[in-house]
Amino acid sequence: MKTIQILFSFLMVTGLTAQEKELFNGKDLTGWTVYGTEKWYVQDGLLVSESGPDAQYGYLATDKHYKDFEVSLEFLQEADGNSGVFIRSTIEGTKVSGWQVEVAPKGKHTGGVYESYGRGWLVKPEAEKELILKEGQWNTLKIRVMGDQLTSWLNGVQMVSINDEAIGAGEGAIALQIHDGGGIKVKWRNIKLILPE
Repeated sequence: MKTIQILFSFLMVTGLTAQEKELFNGKDLTGWTVYGTEKWYVQDGLLVSESGPDAQYGYLATDKHYKDFEVSLEFLQEADGNSGVFIRSTIEGTKVSGWQVEVAPKGKHTGGVYESYGRGWLVKPEAEKELILKEGQWNTLKIRVMGDQLTSWLNGVQMVSINDEAIGAGEGAIALQIHDGGGIKVKWRNIKLILPE
């Protein structure tokens, strides 16, 4: 039912036909590339990201690049949940160029948009929306990127929406992040992408 609702909302907004695909197969990291020395693995059908001994930044990026799309996924934060979902991004080593929709502990702006190695925070959720994150439980994050506009939802609530020419000009992959500092573990599942045909 959720998949149908996501597809329907995308079609209503764009006026286009669309195709849906699974980005994570629940078995292995096919279609993804690991950047850095942090841990990315599959356990019990879930994608797990975990800090390694170097406690540095780490990324798991799609091999393909995506321009206009809607991506939805579920995440469960264990220990420190400082992570994120990058869009239209490129990575060299562990330096990323692009835009992150934040995934972080409560009060740290999950759903906000941050530009790494650039302008920093572009938009943060309103203060009352910081309470939407469910600590120790599965959360659903949805990101829609169409042209210059990026909109995010957490657990069905719109968190932010921004129009930005730099985002509109961006090209690159979708990537999950592990923040530096160590002690981070986040589980992911149901990573689904909708593309306009």
